[in-house]
Amino acid sequence: MKGALRTIRSYILWQHERGTLHYDIMVTLILIFIFASPFWINFNDKPVPRNLHPSEVVVTRDMQDGLVYEIPAAAISATDDGAVKAQLSRVIEPISGTMTIERYEGVPDHEGKVQTYRVWVKRK
Repeated sequence: MKGALRTIRSYILWQHERGTLHYDIMVTLILIFIFASPFWINFNDKPVPRNLHPSEVVVTRDMQDGLVYEIPAAAISATDDGAVKAQLSRVIEPISGTMTIERYEGVPDHEGKVQTYRVWVKRK
């Protein structure tokens, strides 16, 4: 019994030299704890869901030296073509400055409802 307590005490105080059997056992126990503990312990480390602001705009480049803007449909309230284009222009102009909208398309979700508008723009 004394021998087992002495061994446990030496493990806790890390008294074994590198390369010995006891050192390898300690390192193995630590690695088992690191890799196996997430299966048994709930650390509550899930990512926070990101709620997008309704006027958040994503800008990317297209192949013809233009810009493609993705604008959430919540930022656009119009339904006819001219009013939609005017509202898209009002959202994009503060970001890019003077520009012309070449074309735009609504990107639907799985139910067919327009989720975002993809707008191709040339800056002047």
